[in-house]
Amino acid sequence: MMKVPYRDLRVTDEHLKQELIEAVESVLNHGHLLLGPEVNEFEDLISGYCHRKYAVGVGTGTEAIYLALRALGIGVGDDVITTPMSWIATVNAIVLAGANPVFVDIQDDLNINANLVRDAITSRTKAIMPVHFTGRMCNMHSIMSIANEFDLFVIEDAAQSFGARLNGKPAGSFGNIGCFSMNTMKLFSSYGEAGALVFDDSQLYETLLSLRYQGTVERENCHETSLNARIDTIQAAMMLCSYRHLEKKIESFRCHAARYNLALGDCVTCPPEDNSYQTYYTYTIKTPKRDDLLKYLIEHGIEAKIYHPILMPYHNAYKNRFIDLNIPVAEKLVKEILSIPNHDQLTETQIDYVISVIQKFFKKY
Repeated sequence: MMKVPYRDLRVTDEHLKQELIEAVESVLNHGHLLLGPEVNEFEDLISGYCHRKYAVGVGTGTEAIYLALRALGIGVGDDVITTPMSWIATVNAIVLAGANPVFVDIQDDLNINANLVRDAITSRTKAIMPVHFTGRMCNMHSIMSIANEFDLFVIEDAAQSFGARLNGKPAGSFGNIGCFSMNTMKLFSSYGEAGALVFDDSQLYETLLSLRYQGTVERENCHETSLNARIDTIQAAMMLCSYRHLEKKIESFRCHAARYNLALGDCVTCPPEDNSYQTYYTYTIKTPKRDDLLKYLIEHGIEAKIYHPILMPYHNAYKNRFIDLNIPVAEKLVKEILSIPNHDQLTETQIDYVISVIQKFFKKY
């Protein structure tokens, strides 16, 4: 029986492996292990890629969202409109900043339904936080139009979508701030944990530099309470290596997705295709037979995952906090979503095997 991992995080490209070793050695030789010159280079790189004036590297994607909220003055008494379907980090960051998440239902592509955002706005609403789920961008044109009408901030949670584009504009380039995670599972990945914020406002830049390191100015006087969210230089150096292989990696994900779309459309609901540039960070199908299919795939050596099996407001940490939720589409689709293997080390033979096993399941059941 063939084994097909959901992700393969080994570095098997010998050229890339040597690049990474040399990058780490360079940092160890110059000794600037925190906020060294590679961090500045990394920040310049991603600000340019995202068509923004500034970038600030941080330790994680969660820290990026939290610091974005803090920098925009969003906290106690403020509402932040977001999706119920994301990794729990999204809502955790909002709550840790002191604000209140307000959940708006999703649409069939698993992203927030922009047509429902307007009805969720109240006098307490301070920001909208769309999450570009699975590497597919939200309807940012509608969201930005609503935000401008009501004078709201927009913070893009682009943790899953570095490299995605909408009408030629990259993820993270629409809102006041775009937030990224670069942990080891992401397409543009570190070799551990990292994150970043991208934006255009020079005052935000100074604020975020301070908030990134305990709210200090020039590392001495603390002006406001914050935390240590500095990115380490070794991760920045290694990500500079990753970046040189990024477009090839994205294209491999997209090519695998195209094969799945062509072969599986009669069996399951595949990710919708349109004129946006999706990265397919996860290749997520939908089927009412999800649980049986997952069991069948595992029995046949195929690692598949549910991203994410619990909607954010229903985690134990928030039990009884969110009442009178109106998220029927999210509640339905969370029982149907399943992510199947999609990564740059996936072979043609493995893809054919995944397709054949799924097709065999639906012929049998």
